[in-house]
Amino acid sequence: MKPEEIKRELDKLFPSPKCELDYTTPYELLVAVILSAQCTDKRVCQVTSKLFKVANTPEKMVNLSQEELETLIHSCGFYHNKAKNILNMSRALVEKYNGEVPSDRDKLEALPGVGRKTANVVISEAFKGNAFAVDTHVLRVSNRLGLADTDDPFKCEQALLKFFPEKYWSELHLQMVHFGRYKCKAQKPDCDGCTFANMCRNKNKGK
Repeated sequence: MKPEEIKRELDKLFPSPKCELDYTTPYELLVAVILSAQCTDKRVCQVTSKLFKVANTPEKMVNLSQEELETLIHSCGFYHNKAKNILNMSRALVEKYNGEVPSDRDKLEALPGVGRKTANVVISEAFKGNAFAVDTHVLRVSNRLGLADTDDPFKCEQALLKFFPEKYWSELHLQMVHFGRYKCKAQKPDCDGCTFANMCRNKNKGK
């Protein structure tokens, strides 16, 4: 399939894709994305609904102790490292950027706990820029559909950026996340009637 054909089919499946993390500011989104590592969006939203009532700005967050934050985010898993990163990231925002989340990629990725995927999500979602975040769903779908042939998220991202026009990047990220989350699942993918069956490596291998 050509890039436009893939986009057209995903438009039919997910015509108005939305980020499933709850947030009202770039900072809240940044915290939510950090919490989402190895955790479901549903669980993150349950945690942030309580967390953001206590601390929804860098200034409020740095007033929490490591132990207090760990207690609030415990159910997200990896809570020790996540709490450490969120506190260090918040301190950096207060000290360097007057409490504001920068929209610049290099500045975002220089923040503690913020990798390329997290930066891409914030750029595309909070600042409405063009970026293609590669999470586990996008990585899986890209490899199954032959859009990439790598386990490296960065190499996968570069393949997607080269294949798809820039105007599609941000929305395609969400559509591929939803496709991987609800249709092309890691276990027991819903292959019946899938519009991408002819290009799917798993399907053609009989998996």
